[in-house]
Amino acid sequence: MKGNFASMHILGEVMEPLAKLKVIEMGQLIAGPFAAKTLADFGADVIKIEPPKVGDALRKWRLLKDGTSIWWQVQSRNKRSLSLDLREVEAQDIVRTLVKEADILIENFRPGTLEGWGLDPERLLELNPKLIVLRISGYGQTGPYRDKPGFGVVAEAMGGLRHLTAEPGRVPVRVGISIGDTLASLHGVIGILLALQERHTSGKGQIIDIALYEAVFNCMESLLPEYSAFGEVRQAAGSALPGIAPTNAYQCADGGYVLVAGNGDSIFKRLMTVIGRDDLGNDPQLENNDGRVKRVTELDHAIGQWTKTVSTTKAVEMLDLAAVPAGRIYTVADIANDPHYKARENIHTIQMQDGSKVDVPGVIPKLSRTPGSIKTLAPEIGQNTDEILKSIGLSDDQVASLKERGIAFTK
Repeated sequence: MKGNFASMHILGEVMEPLAKLKVIEMGQLIAGPFAAKTLADFGADVIKIEPPKVGDALRKWRLLKDGTSIWWQVQSRNKRSLSLDLREVEAQDIVRTLVKEADILIENFRPGTLEGWGLDPERLLELNPKLIVLRISGYGQTGPYRDKPGFGVVAEAMGGLRHLTAEPGRVPVRVGISIGDTLASLHGVIGILLALQERHTSGKGQIIDIALYEAVFNCMESLLPEYSAFGEVRQAAGSALPGIAPTNAYQCADGGYVLVAGNGDSIFKRLMTVIGRDDLGNDPQLENNDGRVKRVTELDHAIGQWTKTVSTTKAVEMLDLAAVPAGRIYTVADIANDPHYKARENIHTIQMQDGSKVDVPGVIPKLSRTPGSIKTLAPEIGQNTDEILKSIGLSDDQVASLKERGIAFTK
């Protein structure tokens, strides 16, 4: 059988940085697909394998437009959809054929799922020794919790984040997005890029094992060494950041909040001048952060007394003029209408198949010479099934037979 992934994407005369990469995405919802989306934004040819008829569960999450989640347009843009029932041996054989010419396989099933289909990474690496396999799961492929079902919300708690996201003495709340999944995805992309770099030397692929809770834990800064050295169990502190002062959210005269980060030594002095408290700004006990931490309640009170006299907009304007890091709390409406977001091309308008237009996040990170792009809308279920199966050598009759028996699907 012959293999034929999509041709390289070209922006003008500049090739996108990942244009030669061939990626197979297996899994659903957030963690694995977000990693694949990031690669696709920069030119990788991503074949997304999803179940017949129902497709990825994300298609029905949150707000729907014409029966499909609008989130789908973000998570699956630039991908091709191959709809297969992976429980069937013939579908598994198709995956093996695709793997022979792939660079990367991404999956975020529960540990043991691939193995149950005869698609365990070790066997796939025998078919293609250069293959890089990214495995994302709740608890990783090893350890006593390996087989427990794991979602991002649980990982955020196990990783130490949820304990800190609360006002003191109140129930911990979740971050309003699936941050555990996204952190795992980004760690997965880092792992892929590291493995690709190493492959230049060894010529060999490898397996990347990412646990959701580990990705969260890796971002917990000084949490563990403080406990190890001092027995300190950091507690929730609301909008403040314990041990760094002053930094907090302060209510203004109009009821809004301004976030102020006055914790740099010179920044602190400028902040005190703005609020009319040069006595604090010139106090030798407050020259450095450790001294300010001891008097953080006093400093927060002083700043809060000032913000209560000005509007949120005025507070930000005055602090900006003094080069004190500050800002108001944005809603999505603020984001959609902010000139800086527009200038940075953080918002991209796409035209849907029905002709309507929808704003979606742009491509990040920004590369000066080989930027990524949004090339295609997110596919319908099995939109590319026929072309992909024929590209690996299946005849029209073979493709038709697979679809008749429910092993493959085209909407």
